[in-house]
Amino acid sequence: MDASERRALALWTAATPSVSAFVHALLADRAEREDVLQEVALAVFESFERYDQRQAFLPWALTIARRKVADALRRKARGEALLADDALDALGQALHDVAEREDGQLAWLEQCLARLEGRARAACKLRYVEGLKPAAIAARLGLRANAASKLLQRVREDLRVCIEQRQRAAERA
Repeated sequence: MDASERRALALWTAATPSVSAFVHALLADRAEREDVLQEVALAVFESFERYDQRQAFLPWALTIARRKVADALRRKARGEALLADDALDALGQALHDVAEREDGQLAWLEQCLARLEGRARAACKLRYVEGLKPAAIAARLGLRANAASKLLQRVREDLRVCIEQRQRAAERA
């Protein structure tokens, strides 16, 4: 897999929940929704070289999804979608807004993670990078299991507070 394919896969993976919600809002039949979502994924990967990476990925993927849904509706000769065009546009914009907000929160999380030091940083890495349970983390850090659990709880709370502070600062700016 080359770098472009990895990039396409990463972007698609992040966009899939929003695209799936969009498709599910438009099609009533479960099998049809799954088929259309697969068609969207295939179209995204086949046309990724034409994607302008200076633009947001989600609106581009939602445009493909909307076309694939319209194709499915035409194939079934079902004249109407579950939502009117203006509602479809509003749904697409709402999904885009949510994705942008989540991207901002991920950026803030990275900044907050970079501020962690010592045991907090080590415990976070052991739990969320290496996937260790608190008992294994405790053994590595020379702590009791409940102390490792409490440490992780404090780290998560500190990260939440840090992200909320950055969000409030961004809203004031």
